[in-house]
Amino acid sequence: MAGERIAGFTLDHVELFVPDRGEAAAWYGTVLGCERVRGAERWAEDRTGPLMISPDGGRTKLALFEGEPQGARPTAGFHRVAFRLPAGEWSRFAASLLEQGIPTRVVDHGTALSVYFNDPWGHHLEVTTYDADEVRRSTH
Repeated sequence: MAGERIAGFTLDHVELFVPDRGEAAAWYGTVLGCERVRGAERWAEDRTGPLMISPDGGRTKLALFEGEPQGARPTAGFHRVAFRLPAGEWSRFAASLLEQGIPTRVVDHGTALSVYFNDPWGHHLEVTTYDADEVRRSTH
């Protein structure tokens, strides 16, 4: 499996740190037409969780976290880039990371499963599937 290409990756979300998630959501709503993503409201109820917004009905998203904005720094960058895969491909991909010896952390978000890992330069990456129930069924 190592080195085998897995097709179907799409950009899922980019995480941004902002002082006030509600204020930022309003700004992105005005400027980019972003709206809150249905089905992700529960995550925003936790002050440490993301407020998910999207300009395209949830296909690509911004995950707004409260914290120090990184954009004000001269060396600003994104916190994490997340990709999305369907259930079967997600499972194969997560297994391939382990086969390659890449340290991972899998988190069950309820409606989604994510595998977190870093590239060799320390950039934070995530691959998510919203077919969480299908993955759970296939592993039991």
